[in-house]
Amino acid sequence: MIEQSSIESLKSSMDIVDVVGNYIELKKAGANYKANCPFHGEKTPSFVVSPSKQIYHCFGCGVGGDAIKFVMETEHINYPEAIEKLASMYNFSLHYTQGSSDYSEAKRVLEVTQKWYSHGLSQSPVSQEYLRGRAIAQHSIEEFGVGFVPDGQQVMDYLQSQHIPLPQAVEAGVLARGEDDRYYARLSQRITFPIYSPNGALVGFGGRTISNHPAKYINSPQTKLFNKSRLLYGYHRAKERIYKQKEIIICEGYLDVIMFHQAGFRTAVATLGTALTEEHLPLLRKGEPKVILAYDGDKAGVAAALKAAKILGSHGFEGGVVLFPGGQDPADLIAAGESERVAALLREAAPLIPFVLEHIAAAYDTANPNQKELAFGEMKTYLSSLSPIVKDAYTPTAATILGVSAALFGAGRDNSQVKREFAEHETKEDPEWQSILKTLIETPSLIDDVMDVLSDDMLGAYAPLLGSIVGNDMTHPGVMGLSVNAQIPVLTQEELRRALLKQLEIYYLRKFKQALADKNLSFEKKVYIRNKIQKDIIPKLKRGELVPYESNIII
Repeated sequence: MIEQSSIESLKSSMDIVDVVGNYIELKKAGANYKANCPFHGEKTPSFVVSPSKQIYHCFGCGVGGDAIKFVMETEHINYPEAIEKLASMYNFSLHYTQGSSDYSEAKRVLEVTQKWYSHGLSQSPVSQEYLRGRAIAQHSIEEFGVGFVPDGQQVMDYLQSQHIPLPQAVEAGVLARGEDDRYYARLSQRITFPIYSPNGALVGFGGRTISNHPAKYINSPQTKLFNKSRLLYGYHRAKERIYKQKEIIICEGYLDVIMFHQAGFRTAVATLGTALTEEHLPLLRKGEPKVILAYDGDKAGVAAALKAAKILGSHGFEGGVVLFPGGQDPADLIAAGESERVAALLREAAPLIPFVLEHIAAAYDTANPNQKELAFGEMKTYLSSLSPIVKDAYTPTAATILGVSAALFGAGRDNSQVKREFAEHETKEDPEWQSILKTLIETPSLIDDVMDVLSDDMLGAYAPLLGSIVGNDMTHPGVMGLSVNAQIPVLTQEELRRALLKQLEIYYLRKFKQALADKNLSFEKKVYIRNKIQKDIIPKLKRGELVPYESNIII
């Protein structure tokens, strides 16, 4: 059991605004903070957090309590588990009357493993040479705890020498078990980057291959301590500067963060091998900083920047976008001694909303009236995701980019017109995707459950509709068409799950065939994609598991 004095010490060391702010976006409202209630659907915020009383209360559904109760309700865990979860978030050591907990054991496994990884770098000349080639200074290696994992058997031998049961190492994400039930090291032959919670607790690792493995970077799996969608690499080191300078730089990789910090840009962080999502927003909201997206200027970087800029703009963030030219990333420019140029690029960041509008237009041939109409529809959908005042401010910008009257963006269409237009194109549509999207329209609470498994690439022409549904824009003609078409059924939750499983299997099998036929892909990359899809993703789908989308495995 956890000692009561330990629980009281934990309570006195944490702030409910900080705890709740790790899960939902909070906005200052006088002496308190407000948000849309996470426990029931609402459009007008009635969920209030009081820093003076250290409690929360929703005036809509009546829920309330302290920070521990909030974590219990949000994570669906019991009281002791919530205490341990909070202790892990705050890097707080609990005392027990007897025994220990899964959280404390996982924390011990990670800390012991990190010391060994860090020592392992000194024994790997190849890794040291790679880091020198990327201009990573020794003081940065030490500051960020960069390490190296040798072959998998050495990892297991070391853990056993430290009296750590291998199943505990699996729970902590250090080891995994294969289909033959044998243990193996997750990050074998990789340079490692320890990942910390915002409050400085070690929660997992990222690893970069030095053996030309097709998966260049991988992270720890989801564990009790590690949730990559709510973490930002380097945040625990950057947060004081972020609060002070009111700015945060988001880049794409571990080495970008390290090089940014090495060059004096101490507000840099990175997402963990995934795109920026709405789950990151509560962390980004802390301190109300301006958000600068600093991405590579290649096709993947532009797509990631556009997606992130849309999310940030629609949630009221200030900031801009920098796309580094010539196929270089920020780390390359800093390594080449061009820190001043990097600083200039950051100062000249393109504002978020104009960046989105310009890139929407650039995706179409606006000299063609039909293409211009499509660009107009996508722009209108995006503007509708903004607050009324912000939308009004940027409507003239959108009109200028397209060369149309700003009055068009205020024009609406009645349901009968939408239904006729929808019917004209109905034969070209996919009935199953129609049902999936209509179900999300009718049951918005299911949206969060499916967003992790979907990507724009999967939905094709339906991607703009999904964006409108997620943004609660019911004026989009396609969305209205789905809503008024009585021939499209609304699915139950189980039917929705089965439909998604089917569509995901179709998608990944199609990507598998495309990879095999792609002459530009290396043999190693093809083997990696084949194994990932055939041996991991498809079996999980056939077992009924909805597999989170990972952009790094898809061409």
